[in-house]
Amino acid sequence: MTQTVGHQIAGALADFGVRTVFGVISIHNMPILDALAEQGRIRFVPARGEAGAMNMADAYSRVSGEVGVVLTSTGTAAGNAAGAQAEALTAGSRLVHITTQIDRPFMDRDRAAIHDVPKQPTMLAGLSKAVFRIWDEKSVIGTIEAAMRAALNPPSGPVSLEIPIDVQHLPAVSNPPARPPKPALAPVDDQAIEALAGMVVKAKRPMLWLGGGARQAGAEALALVERGFGVVTSTQGRAVVPETHAATLGAFNMTPQAREIYSKCDLMIVVGSRLRGNETQNNKMLLPSPLVQIDAEPTQAGRNYPVDLFLCSDAAQTLAALLEKLPDRLDVDPQLAHEIAIARAQSEGQLRAGLGPYQELADHLLSLVPAGQHAWVRDITISNSTFGNRYVQIAAPHLGVHALGGGIGQGIAMAVGAALANPQTRTIALLGDGGAQLGMAELITAVDEGLDITYLLMNDAAYGVIENIQDAQYGGRRHYSKLKTPDFAKLCAAVDMPHSKVTRIEDFAETFDKTLSVKGPALVEVDMIAIGPFATAFAGPPAGAAGGAK
Repeated sequence: MTQTVGHQIAGALADFGVRTVFGVISIHNMPILDALAEQGRIRFVPARGEAGAMNMADAYSRVSGEVGVVLTSTGTAAGNAAGAQAEALTAGSRLVHITTQIDRPFMDRDRAAIHDVPKQPTMLAGLSKAVFRIWDEKSVIGTIEAAMRAALNPPSGPVSLEIPIDVQHLPAVSNPPARPPKPALAPVDDQAIEALAGMVVKAKRPMLWLGGGARQAGAEALALVERGFGVVTSTQGRAVVPETHAATLGAFNMTPQAREIYSKCDLMIVVGSRLRGNETQNNKMLLPSPLVQIDAEPTQAGRNYPVDLFLCSDAAQTLAALLEKLPDRLDVDPQLAHEIAIARAQSEGQLRAGLGPYQELADHLLSLVPAGQHAWVRDITISNSTFGNRYVQIAAPHLGVHALGGGIGQGIAMAVGAALANPQTRTIALLGDGGAQLGMAELITAVDEGLDITYLLMNDAAYGVIENIQDAQYGGRRHYSKLKTPDFAKLCAAVDMPHSKVTRIEDFAETFDKTLSVKGPALVEVDMIAIGPFATAFAGPPAGAAGGAK
């Protein structure tokens, strides 16, 4: 059999360390997929849609730490993945989107060939850290390596790679061998480290704010906490320092108790966080001074808050260099950790008081998710905004997956990617009925792949947060928020997925736990109409605030 560029691409991906590819088969990517199947070195997961495939690859990357790879066709197919790729861009996921192009003589010329979108590269550029194209058979390995390296290099992010269909069919020629690329890290500025160390030594109540960019710096962050720092995280930075540690506020970063802690601190070091508006009261929340920022992205310097010192470098390397300049124990206020523990307990108590009957559900998940080292995947839904994002703890930062961009309907597919990346334990995914209707086709993918996932569906037969906003801000006029909700029992039966329904909160723990021993996916539906509302209605952020209704 003649070795084509399609065969060469499939082999190179395996040589680069790719173990799983997600996508949808098409006439324009069949040369690559035929080779993937024939070579048998990479698992291909056929999603039901390109958006789902992108969400799967995104979650796979977040949980595994590897580069996620998604394969789509050209034109409309690449466009179908756009919203999910925007999520990956928001999260900075290490991801390569391999998409295709029509034949080279016709592409970019608006010749009206099928699947022709002359501005596809422009669309991809808006959703990608970088965009590459393989122009001929001589540049295959080098271009794939460049795409992989771009996805890995801090600040990481999704990269798009176009491959015209006629190039895929060409006979392969000799290319340089494929070697897994390693991320290139910016050097640490010794002078800046000296200045930061001086600030730390003077501080009596220093705090760390850890974001997603600190996920690989857990050991270094914990060492600083053990020397006297307090810590708070964004939702993406959860568990970088264990969430059970007495000196962490966790992701309770905006509560009155957290703001009281900040008001008494005399140094905050922000590591790998954008300090986004939805976690800083639209950047109006007062933070300690001096304020120091560590980020691999130079354009983040002082973007949302003015900073006294900015260090553009890798989080782990920078914190390790700082630790070398510090004494084994800092001269800090011994009450700081104690006050943080009290503030955390008060914040959790305030949250629990608003859950009403769902306290029992949240408490059960709190005891189960971190203890079982389960991946905890959350779609955008009221339950996640109230207890999923902060109260239910996770055992490690890579085990937390949620839609940072605030788009609903991504949780079902994300759970597929998370389960493939973490097969040792069962993945638990928190969904709402509105979001589930956007992504329900990927339940079939979960069944097809035999993945151990428990989907927890909170069903209030509406866009619940929208109704709460309408009640709070629009005089109770509930336009377009009520949903015709499917019979999920029948839906699950149609795709051979076990289904259970909880109509009394007292039955939740037993019903849910039975799914943990099921082989393959299962869905637990919580009937919120039967059980009743939360004690406190969640109506999103105040009117006019950044972040949208989540």
